[in-house]
Amino acid sequence: MLIAFVIILFTCLILGFPIIFPLLVSALFLFVTEMQGMQSMMLVQQFVGGVSSFVLLAIPMFILAGEIMAKGEISERLVNFVQVFVGHLPGGLAITTAGACTLFGSISGSTQATIAAIGRPMRKKMLSAGYSDEATMGLIINASDIAVLIPPSSIMIMYAVVTGTSVGDLFMAGVVPGVIMFLFIAVYSIFSAKKTGVPIEKKSTFKEKMIALKRALLALGFPILVLGGIYSGLFSPTEASAAAVLYALIIELFIYRSIKVKDLVDIGVSTAKTTAVVFVLVAAGAVFSWVISFAQVPTMITSTLLGVTPSVFRIFLVINLIFFVGCMFVDSLVLITVVTPIFFPIAQQAGIDPVLLGVIITMQSAIGCATPPFGCNIFTACALFNAEYITVIKKTWAYIGMFLVITLLIMLIPDIALCLVKILN
Repeated sequence: MLIAFVIILFTCLILGFPIIFPLLVSALFLFVTEMQGMQSMMLVQQFVGGVSSFVLLAIPMFILAGEIMAKGEISERLVNFVQVFVGHLPGGLAITTAGACTLFGSISGSTQATIAAIGRPMRKKMLSAGYSDEATMGLIINASDIAVLIPPSSIMIMYAVVTGTSVGDLFMAGVVPGVIMFLFIAVYSIFSAKKTGVPIEKKSTFKEKMIALKRALLALGFPILVLGGIYSGLFSPTEASAAAVLYALIIELFIYRSIKVKDLVDIGVSTAKTTAVVFVLVAAGAVFSWVISFAQVPTMITSTLLGVTPSVFRIFLVINLIFFVGCMFVDSLVLITVVTPIFFPIAQQAGIDPVLLGVIITMQSAIGCATPPFGCNIFTACALFNAEYITVIKKTWAYIGMFLVITLLIMLIPDIALCLVKILN
């Protein structure tokens, strides 16, 4: 039964069917063969129940806020703000790209939105400054991964829904690892620029820095609004997402006047399409997770991979390996829905902090976004920039190595992720 289930699942994936198809077909196979006597209406209930969590409302709201800002001026103002402060350093444009991705990620929470909003202007600047297209593409698709860790993060929201972990704690735990990712990229960019001899830009004056800060000030208020609102008790995470949409509308529509009322139709349609894809995947993942749990597939998998009394290190190693490989092929939201329920109870029994586990899983999801063969950032960049696949992935391996080192550091020193949570709780 288990072998046939795996064959059906991977055959559908290899043949290129949309991910919802292998999830539901393999789940239906288990339902028919292992759950005789159960009414088929149970599958429908699980499908609907998978997207019934109140916390999930935050996802379309944060997507909408990101779409509004990607259409407006916020991304351009953030780029200029970062550039006037670090542009004069060796690799200044590369550091600017990473910094702008970090700041925009703290607003949108989406790697693809970050690639579109920051990648478009920065690619032109970097190519004009003498960076190769391979280096530029590798930087953009990997620096955008920071958006998954820096709150708000749809990955963390999904993990919270599946495990019952506090969204606010997860958001706060992602801040320091996200900043560390930026610092690793910045240091790498400095050494890489010195090696390749990329020209250094002119240092900005104090006046230019103050002007850029003034122009970006409202945009920089987003992280304060989201995290401050949640931790002050003013907002729930879902309410914070709605407040972010309102804030984005006020800034772009009335203050910057960078979008018009008629643009909201296209923004709404784009948000609806993205949200529909996400929610259908989540619903299918819920059905898949429920069926395999009933068929005791998780027990078979964990007993095979982990043994009877697994150590904390072995649990971390297996979880990291599964998510690292899985995110190369499957959307991370689906993988969290399917895989997390398998290993979460075992991690709890071993005494692993659920917030720490959430950060580790989010890190692997971030890495998977830019990891060949099927990382979503790769194909987003190919489509947006009309770039060849090999050009996009050629310089990505150094970043993947850096991010894996950061994951190891978080495992060995949990307070990297948990320090802010401990301070604020």
